[in-house]
Amino acid sequence: MRSFIFNIAYWSLSGVYAIICAVLALIPGRTVLMHGLRSYARATLILMRLVCGIKIEVRGTPPKDQPVVIGAKHQSWGDGIVMMAKCGDVNFVCGDHMLKFPLIGWVLKRCGAIILSNQGGPAARESLMAGIVRSQGEGRPRPVLIYPEGHLTEVGTGMRFRSGVWHMARALERPIVPVATNLGQCWPQQKWSKFKGTAVIDFLDPIQPSGNRDADLAELQTRVETRSRALEAEFAPIAIPSQVPSGHSVICA
Repeated sequence: MRSFIFNIAYWSLSGVYAIICAVLALIPGRTVLMHGLRSYARATLILMRLVCGIKIEVRGTPPKDQPVVIGAKHQSWGDGIVMMAKCGDVNFVCGDHMLKFPLIGWVLKRCGAIILSNQGGPAARESLMAGIVRSQGEGRPRPVLIYPEGHLTEVGTGMRFRSGVWHMARALERPIVPVATNLGQCWPQQKWSKFKGTAVIDFLDPIQPSGNRDADLAELQTRVETRSRALEAEFAPIAIPSQVPSGHSVICA
């Protein structure tokens, strides 16, 4: 019943804010629009806490208004919402699947989001480079959030980290802040069911990108996956048995 109430309330809230933010996007600049988006994110966190009993705990220091690239674990539809609520004026990289939602494409473009093709290839690389150029031209640098896996993963699993996070960090001359989470134990991927518990967003020590792409990506993935597995184990009583493979193994190609 909690999941039913939450989903009805969440999607209703999202529809209302889509209209509000589309109107705010008409205002020159992005300051007012970003306030609207963060208001939506904070309202969603309140719904998560009051309706589903999902408590968000932040560990480490969120890089608010800092010129960094955030490389985060992605196991829940709620990941981006939580990060927007906790990281201040953050820019973000998202897949073009978000454009299927009415008004969202307009809002994303107005707030400066970097929209990549989920199919990868030349189109995705071109979008990424255009996003890097826009980020370089911003008067006041802000954090850029990217999910290196490129897709949602189940709790206890991981995918090979893509190189976009490294290219962006190198081009912008910024450190990469790894972020681990266990949010998927409470809000698994895009699923209807939600589960009461504590979801941790853990900001880890930054990585200064070197000229060795593969080594940097391996270090980022090791830190994020190792810490995420530790968080899942810490809150094991709320884990979803069918989603957590024995031994919490992670296979990386």
